[in-house]
Amino acid sequence: MNRRGAIRGSTTCPCEMNQQQTSSCSKQDPSPLSMNDFWVEVEHIKQTQDSDGEENNCSEPSTPEEGEAEEDWLQDTGLSPLIGNQTTEEENVILLTTLTRTQTMAVQKRLDSYSRSLRKRTKHSARDVRDVFDKTKTRISDCLTDGNGIFKSAPPTVNGKTSKSSNSLDKVSETLNTFYTDVAYSEQAAVGLNIENRMVWQPETLPNIEIQKGRLGVTRVSDLSPLDMKQVPALALIEVTALFDILDLELKRNKTPKCKATENKLFGVMLNNLLEYDQKRFPHTPTPIPLILQEIMKCLEKKGLDVQGILRIPGSQTRIKSLKQCLEQRFYDGLFGWDDVNPHDASGLLKLFLRELPTPLLTAEYLPAFTAVQKITDLKQRIQALNLLTLVLPEPNRQTLKALLGFLRKVASHEKSNLMSLWNISTIIAPNLFLYRGNNSKNPEGGEKLQAEGVAGVVMTMVHYQDLLWTVPTFLVSQVRKLNENSSKRYGFGDRRIRNFLRKIHTDKEKNEKNHTEASKHVKVGCSLFLKETLHVELNEGLKAKDVLQQFRKQVTQHLWQWVNSAALMKCNGSFEFPNLDLYEVGGNISERCLDPNTYLVDLQNVNPTGEWVIKPRPPVSHIS
Repeated sequence: MNRRGAIRGSTTCPCEMNQQQTSSCSKQDPSPLSMNDFWVEVEHIKQTQDSDGEENNCSEPSTPEEGEAEEDWLQDTGLSPLIGNQTTEEENVILLTTLTRTQTMAVQKRLDSYSRSLRKRTKHSARDVRDVFDKTKTRISDCLTDGNGIFKSAPPTVNGKTSKSSNSLDKVSETLNTFYTDVAYSEQAAVGLNIENRMVWQPETLPNIEIQKGRLGVTRVSDLSPLDMKQVPALALIEVTALFDILDLELKRNKTPKCKATENKLFGVMLNNLLEYDQKRFPHTPTPIPLILQEIMKCLEKKGLDVQGILRIPGSQTRIKSLKQCLEQRFYDGLFGWDDVNPHDASGLLKLFLRELPTPLLTAEYLPAFTAVQKITDLKQRIQALNLLTLVLPEPNRQTLKALLGFLRKVASHEKSNLMSLWNISTIIAPNLFLYRGNNSKNPEGGEKLQAEGVAGVVMTMVHYQDLLWTVPTFLVSQVRKLNENSSKRYGFGDRRIRNFLRKIHTDKEKNEKNHTEASKHVKVGCSLFLKETLHVELNEGLKAKDVLQQFRKQVTQHLWQWVNSAALMKCNGSFEFPNLDLYEVGGNISERCLDPNTYLVDLQNVNPTGEWVIKPRPPVSHIS
């Protein structure tokens, strides 16, 4: 039995599907930015939690003690050896060679804070990272180079004000509606603090912002191999910390709570466990998000997008509770039918699924950081912070968040019929993302109204600018490349070779750039899946990845009859339908990356001269797009 047939069985759950809703629930506040829906949803959540009588299976998230937060941060960024006494060769020291100026300042700040806290607890001082590089106590920010087109030393100042001296940074402020990823966000913020012409966050008007496509193209999360993506969260955590430091915001992180096992199969189950259940049940249909969530959203997309008050009207709690029990018993057996499920009850199931996750979708660890984004008034910086925090999330959480935001955008696109604006949707979903079992819903510092408006604004930003959130910034891809290049070089923290290596980076960089420009103008593109021979392309300044794909299709057409039994599909009229093909760079300083069609191949050859180019089909999308 296939997955779709198993899940969409014909037998319905023995639950009465009453279509009537109270008129009081269907009324919408006429104010365009009213917070009434938020507080109604909060009250509804409290009543639901009080009535079900179930306890959360996870301990409450706790704030790390002094020094513990810095130690955890260094551990998560791969820099924990800096606070140990290791003198053996350590691979993670290479990470330091990829950092920008603001990133090294963030590392130094955590090390200094850890050292101070350790001195309070013990009489022995912590190991000073400055001893790693120089006995004369040179700070790491003075030792490290940019490596990403960023100035090494502090930016020059004129009359006490920061001067924009870098050409790459000058370009950042040229166009307001352009989102730049070539330069580290924290560096952009460092030189842009005195720019008066800034785009202020205003929920009434959300301007269109387009990502700047550099000559190396745009890299999405799905474009990188799992091996390369594995290195991104640590780099993104360092960068978002540096950005928060520049913006004078505290990056608070909770300790990950401990969760007990549950007998449930669908609701109240950790995302990774839920995905394991799905995989065991349907091993030939891998999916990045839980099947139950897919089916709930499919039900809503089929018959709920045009329903007035969808998501806002709560549905019947009796029916929702009964539906939950039926799903737990029958979902994986294919005995549950969705045809008679009330759309408002389905939306209630969706919100219930989010609320009953043992840990929040945004994770207990990073939920305070997502909450703090509301304090960022500059729109681009707000998007930058959300982009980095999204990359830090575990993959199951990130993929599920992507599916959820995509669904919410679809709901907002039907505003004329369902009367649900993006702000209405955000105020309703925000409590379900930011309030969860075990978490105090009240702001400990007061100002609940401001806090509510803030998190609703964060959700609104995430939904509207979600396409930017799944981008791996170009500067992070550059850092991944450098990590891969140096992965075979291991140095001890006390080894003078690390100092020599750091001093020679600029020299090596200039030498490599010179060699790259002298590379052959003929590049072989491996496409053995379709042709016996490799495809030769002539490199020139204007050649893009899409041009190679077009040349490939032309060559295949010329060898039509020799190719008839290959991967292309022949139609009844004798024409051919090509599968979705992409050009990939494989090897060299990257494991594998799917190329943006507008990638300039001369620039790619310079960046990764030893990498190969391969044409192959695009992986099928197995979740809601």
